[in-house]
Amino acid sequence: MAESYDVIIIGSGPGGYVAAIRASQLGLKTAIVEREHMGGICLNWGCIPTKALLRSAEVLDHANHFKDFGLVLEGTVKPDAKAVVGRSRAVSARLNAGVGFLMKKNKIDIIWGEAKITKPGEIVVGKSSKPVVEPQHPLPKNVKSGEGTYTAKHIIIATGARPRALPGIEPDGKLIWTYFEALKPDLLPKSLIVMGSGAIGIEFASFYRSMGVDVTVVEVMPTIMPVEDAEITAIARKQLEKRGLKIFTSAKVSKVDKATNSVTAHVETADGKVQQITADRLISAVGVQGNIENLGLEALGVKTDRGCVVIDGYGKTNVAGIYAIGDVAGPPMLAHKAEHEGVVCVEKIAGLPNVHPTDKGKVPGCTYCNPQVASVGITEAKAKEQGRDIRVGRFSFAANGKAIALGEDQGMVKVIFDKKTGELLGAHMVGAEVTELIQGFVVAMNLETTEEELMHTIFPHPTVSESMKEAVLDAYGRVLNA
Repeated sequence: MAESYDVIIIGSGPGGYVAAIRASQLGLKTAIVEREHMGGICLNWGCIPTKALLRSAEVLDHANHFKDFGLVLEGTVKPDAKAVVGRSRAVSARLNAGVGFLMKKNKIDIIWGEAKITKPGEIVVGKSSKPVVEPQHPLPKNVKSGEGTYTAKHIIIATGARPRALPGIEPDGKLIWTYFEALKPDLLPKSLIVMGSGAIGIEFASFYRSMGVDVTVVEVMPTIMPVEDAEITAIARKQLEKRGLKIFTSAKVSKVDKATNSVTAHVETADGKVQQITADRLISAVGVQGNIENLGLEALGVKTDRGCVVIDGYGKTNVAGIYAIGDVAGPPMLAHKAEHEGVVCVEKIAGLPNVHPTDKGKVPGCTYCNPQVASVGITEAKAKEQGRDIRVGRFSFAANGKAIALGEDQGMVKVIFDKKTGELLGAHMVGAEVTELIQGFVVAMNLETTEEELMHTIFPHPTVSESMKEAVLDAYGRVLNA
């Protein structure tokens, strides 16, 4: 007889494992199916290891500017690619093991293999086609089950996403990389082309530039980081170019020629001209697509759209008993959105009262390049497109005492308010550690805080966070320090 559960979750990424923990907390008998790595892409090949790389880059950047802080550094500081990558993989492995521990602690069964939903309430797990290839990421010791048939009242799909490939420019693992290869280079290339300037592309561009690599970024949209506010990305672009990045916008890679140990990209600009750029390697960072294949969704009639599962605000699909969360359920494809969706989905399944549907308009976005970019809510352009009557406030880090003391005075906070109601519609930041600051505005938006309440909030001095209040004051003609 098939083993039965209340909830089975397919995928152990941030959405999947968090949903499993919450389900167990609520007294639901829970299992999680994984085919490759506990923690999914985020912990093993995405959010966490890239931040470890970027931390090494940040330390190196500071070391190269010791004189600016009145310090003397004898000798030179240079990157050791093997050691930098080794540290990143060790950070990933630690968290990978941590997820296995959390499953055991919360009495969640781990089923190892690949799942297919044969009918509502039933899955069949076959042998994994993706065996573990890194010794740092062994199978969890508490794996209980493997191949077989399992039943559950509720099945949550949390299978994540994978890199998208452009026809004719498919990654080959050697000359054309995805983030997998970019995270573990055998040697640092001397030159690099990054195709795409979303969060993934621009973070790798920033990291490799800090490592001394000659980096060229090609973006098809008119601005880098296209989902962000154009004024903010213009500041980021200026700083990135000051660091030596070469950036082409309104341009596309139309063709790539491969040599033995290099690639030549044919870059077509908006005026129709084509420029050939040769580099050691090319990173394809043109987006990701949901992992919806081989799950049995088509046969079950589960609705999908543009490679993602269609859900409501609680993770429900159009088929009863089947749910989806995280990247596989569509944008924004962010780990924290996946975690939140997982909790909302499980709490709704458990019948908790007053469960709020996920509001994608209040999901913060963070890009950890140098300088960092962070935002929540709508951009100024989107507000105008919606016909909103708005007030916009800005405050430069150049007028913030703490930023100047840190040597990080190139940044800005920008806020957008509804002129009639005082509602905070959007907040956008560029500069040092803004990925840590943005949560203040996220909390404010969730609490439906008005401009008056923000202006009456006392911010500690000296902090970079004071720029947040000053930007609000500026929107209402009351800025104090500019």
